[in-house]
Amino acid sequence: MSRNLYALFQSRFPKDLSAPCLMDANGVGISYGALDEKTAKMAGCLLGLGVKKGDRVAVQADKSQEAVVLYLACLRAGAVYLPLNTAYTADELDYFLSDATPVIVVCDPKMEAALKPIVTHNKLSHLLTLDGDGLGSLMAAFEKAVSKNEICEVEGDELAAILYTSGTTGRSKGAMLSHDNLSSNAEVLHKYWGWVEGDVLLHALPIFHVHGLFVALHCALMNGSAMWFLPKFDPAVICKLLPKSTVMMGVPTFYTRLLDYDGFKADICKNMRLFISGSAPLLEETFNHFKSKIGMSILERYGMTEAGMITSNPLNGARVAGTVGYPLPGVRARLRDENGLPVSEGEPGVLEITGPNVFKGYWQMPEKTAEEFSKDGFFITGDIATIANDGRIAIVGRAKDLIISGGYNVYPKEIELIIDDVAGVKESAVIGLSHPDFGEAVFAVIVKDGTIDIDAAGVKDCIQGKLAMFKQPKSIVFVDELPRNTMGKVQKKTLREIYAKLFK
Repeated sequence: MSRNLYALFQSRFPKDLSAPCLMDANGVGISYGALDEKTAKMAGCLLGLGVKKGDRVAVQADKSQEAVVLYLACLRAGAVYLPLNTAYTADELDYFLSDATPVIVVCDPKMEAALKPIVTHNKLSHLLTLDGDGLGSLMAAFEKAVSKNEICEVEGDELAAILYTSGTTGRSKGAMLSHDNLSSNAEVLHKYWGWVEGDVLLHALPIFHVHGLFVALHCALMNGSAMWFLPKFDPAVICKLLPKSTVMMGVPTFYTRLLDYDGFKADICKNMRLFISGSAPLLEETFNHFKSKIGMSILERYGMTEAGMITSNPLNGARVAGTVGYPLPGVRARLRDENGLPVSEGEPGVLEITGPNVFKGYWQMPEKTAEEFSKDGFFITGDIATIANDGRIAIVGRAKDLIISGGYNVYPKEIELIIDDVAGVKESAVIGLSHPDFGEAVFAVIVKDGTIDIDAAGVKDCIQGKLAMFKQPKSIVFVDELPRNTMGKVQKKTLREIYAKLFK
């Protein structure tokens, strides 16, 4: 039997294929039957363009119903889907495309001119366009395609997707996710979060990210549910659709913005059974404010690119602010110290996990993959956690030098390398500081080399086209020297303490 993830979704589609699947805010969209037909035709389009089983298809396009069709068509055809953040610049994309060597690159028409030389230089076969309205040269090719109704036979451990994560060395790593990785997580979440007939998902997340693409979309497809499929988060639109929805998934920023919006009141949430938060820590203050205002507790869960969802607060039972709940069924979790030894009971340690959801490794990086796994096969997450006597997990820090801003992972080293190349900069240190809207904001501390006079605006201008906006510092300060320990290592903890209240 095929282990193709699309075959699993197809087996869960509603009996009445005229039932709505993807809808815009006005209720216009496509049914499950139309989705199945369009994915078959798009699969035929990909095959006609020379895509073979295992080939990569890279996509940097705005959220649209057609983008979902493209993703599912890649699964049908046995291709490997490579979603790329729409904020990435051409400089950043050059690395991903040269590393993954996709057969097809799909981009927004506005990026086509910038990507043409990159595609040519890397000898990639096709550059096609797709915009947020579902138009572009990809759809022109789609219209001429012949449908491929058969679903490609795959083994469970064959790749379904590669998602790039930033690295502590500045070099991004492509996390390889198999059909079994994704299907096991989808099945567990569908059951654990109690999806029922008639559920309607409010989907305002981006779909280049695990949260929107795999967690939200997969749960709805597994349930044959209708989705309000919105291009972005807009509190006014969300509040209009909440009475017609039952489940919403969001990042903490969604909930802080809803709480600040006058139209967000308890009475419009009467039909809602579940609000889920993830991708960044949910502040206790937000959790408590939401509960007092709406009368419902947000369900916080924890996951990462390399494993999908790992833990969740319970559907039925106490949802404790500041915790991420329990390991999901099939997941084993443990804590280790920096030497890989068990920590004392009640002490924090580095969270290590194993389970069917854990990825296969990093694309073309066997040595890096080996570093990230323990000798007995546990993935070392890099997050510092505590595990209570009842198994409930709380994330209390990060061993890896990571910033989570607006739900997106940002590694300081990548930014530091680019800032350090700016004329007049001697060295820099990038940290994350608490921010009321983004959770954490990127902040840079710079030491000048004295060769030329530079200021914050000048530094920002120099890095503008080299880093996605979400990676660029929200604020920059200049100092005479960075704090260091006796071994000469920059003390970022000291910097975080000095500037802790900058954005408050």
